[in-house]
Amino acid sequence: MSTPPPQEQHEPEAPRDLVGVGIGPANLSLAALAHPLAELDAVFYEQRPTFDWHPGLLIEGATVQVPFLADLVTLADPTSPWSFLNHLRTRDRLYPFYFAERFHIQRAEYDAYCRWVAENLPGLRFGHQVDSVRWNPERDLFEVDFSELDGDGDVAALGRTYARNIVLGVGTEPYVPEPLKPLVEAAGVPVVHAADYLAERDRLLAAGHVTVIGAGQSGAEVFLDLLRHRPTGREKLHWLGRTEAFAPMEYSKLGLEHFTPDYSRYFHALAEPTRDRLVAAQWQLHKGIGADTIAAIHDELYRRTLDGGWPDAVLTPGVHVRTAGRLATTKVELHLEHLEQGTRSRLTTDAVVLATGYHERPLDRVLAGLDPYMRRDNRERPRVDDRFRMILDPSVTAAGCHVYVQNAELHTHGVGAPDLGLAAWRSATILNTLTGKEPYPLPGRTAFTTFGLQPRPHIPTARQEKTLTPLTPLADVR
Repeated sequence: MSTPPPQEQHEPEAPRDLVGVGIGPANLSLAALAHPLAELDAVFYEQRPTFDWHPGLLIEGATVQVPFLADLVTLADPTSPWSFLNHLRTRDRLYPFYFAERFHIQRAEYDAYCRWVAENLPGLRFGHQVDSVRWNPERDLFEVDFSELDGDGDVAALGRTYARNIVLGVGTEPYVPEPLKPLVEAAGVPVVHAADYLAERDRLLAAGHVTVIGAGQSGAEVFLDLLRHRPTGREKLHWLGRTEAFAPMEYSKLGLEHFTPDYSRYFHALAEPTRDRLVAAQWQLHKGIGADTIAAIHDELYRRTLDGGWPDAVLTPGVHVRTAGRLATTKVELHLEHLEQGTRSRLTTDAVVLATGYHERPLDRVLAGLDPYMRRDNRERPRVDDRFRMILDPSVTAAGCHVYVQNAELHTHGVGAPDLGLAAWRSATILNTLTGKEPYPLPGRTAFTTFGLQPRPHIPTARQEKTLTPLTPLADVR
């Protein structure tokens, strides 16, 4: 696996079994599990020139919040050559990893693993931007138009391919709250999203006063990194969060069962209003801060009190940024409101980091040609069935053609949708459905919790107690 895989020749008019749009961890997982299925003709397109996973947040020491077993393939196929452990083996790093005793790997290491898969797995087309997906009723196929991009990101060639199935894995994009958009779009004082943190880190460290907005994991990691690199007593940092506390992520054993296939199936069967209410209420399951990160922040703050005095760092939760504006060309003024006190204040700062999270990328541009065939819910979101297929007009699905979605089904499948731990299970579900076979047998039960009032869960045959055969008296031996 030391050289890039050869790109196979494909007849343009011949339909593919599967065309993937986007190559992030979700579709990379699907491509890796599809690779050994020789009967499946699949190709995946990505507009970026190489695999790129949150490069601005590969902060030294930051870890992935799921165990290394939540790689691209292991939870569906532990024998896959595309596993994280096999990645270590090919790099002669199995024994060092073994002795390191790390269940949660660093984010940079996960990125390196995904790059290894992306560089060696055939069927991936980087530098290819999918422009539109349409339904061709004459051929009973999807038409996929794409642009091949050159090294500068300009269009070098146009192409079209046909597919029986589409899988969308376009991921998320940085979210900037409306009051702060004018600051990001204007030049001058650094106001950057956390997604670009490392690229802007030197400018931020050089600023006199820095404000971090956002009380999730990204905000905590950025604040900690800035704190560690600012002089003691002259930190000049503010950390603001909208939530009522800098809250730890729910990481209890039973709490983690919300990230199982069992819970995803339960959530999907709920009524739409209930699902929407739950997504909003369960933020601490996936938007809280890792306990280790909270501890590291407290340790760093405490260390700075050893010689007396308190660090020049202000941590305030429960704060909403109402409006913001620039003062001349060197500072930013934030207009704040405390949600519980009902009080308002102003904060002047020299730089701002927006750790305000990510939103699902809109699919309307790519899927505009499918709009007449799509079925939507009461909030105009695509309806998605329990096997991750968009619900389309029967004239499409009757031909055996479907559009699958990955990490765009939070509203139908719950908090596990963006979680790396469910990527392999979702990919396996898609491949089992698409092939009509079961190349990846999936577990019947994955949680000790029984979600909802249901009949007693089925116990797999292998775990059922065997029925004992009654002993009968032996005949007398003479």
